[in-house]
Amino acid sequence: MPTTPATAAHSSSNGTADAIMLELVDENGTTIGTAEKLAAHQAPGQLHRAFSVFLFDEQGRLLLQRRALGKYHSPGVWSNTCCGHPYPGEAPFAAAARRTYEELGVSPSLLAAAGTVRYNHPDPASGLVEQEFNHLFVGMVQERLRPDQEEVGETAFVTSGELAERHAAAPFSAWFMTVLDAARPAIRELTGPSAGW
Repeated sequence: MPTTPATAAHSSSNGTADAIMLELVDENGTTIGTAEKLAAHQAPGQLHRAFSVFLFDEQGRLLLQRRALGKYHSPGVWSNTCCGHPYPGEAPFAAAARRTYEELGVSPSLLAAAGTVRYNHPDPASGLVEQEFNHLFVGMVQERLRPDQEEVGETAFVTSGELAERHAAAPFSAWFMTVLDAARPAIRELTGPSAGW
């Protein structure tokens, strides 16, 4: 993936990990500061910029991922294709493309903005809070997946009907239905009426 000023500032030449910083925003999505990632998610949560990606195959099936069991937030639950946080100063589109590649080893063949949604979702299991101003993206994936096992436990392509069955039977992230519902108009435009989204 290409290096940008924002991503270069967060890569370490000596192999040590810097604290991950998030961009704090107001209710309009205007940047007002930064906070360390874990601190921003501790109750009651600080409103910060995030993104969610929904990628589909050529049959109109949604790519889901089950978050790796080693993740500190919402481990082992199913969620949308990819989600995360831009670095301070990083464009949400660039962050979405970067994290999709880092987590799943693929670059979307199409990626388009699909609006924003603001939510506040506590996670009872961890005690952390998702207080986010979320930028939504929809697109297509045509490459073979190469998931990073430290990030992704499992992947699945599902139809709308299969998603409903899976959602009833397995745990999903607290934010999943909120971001999916907000992205549905763009998803329907991308996949067409026959896909049932």
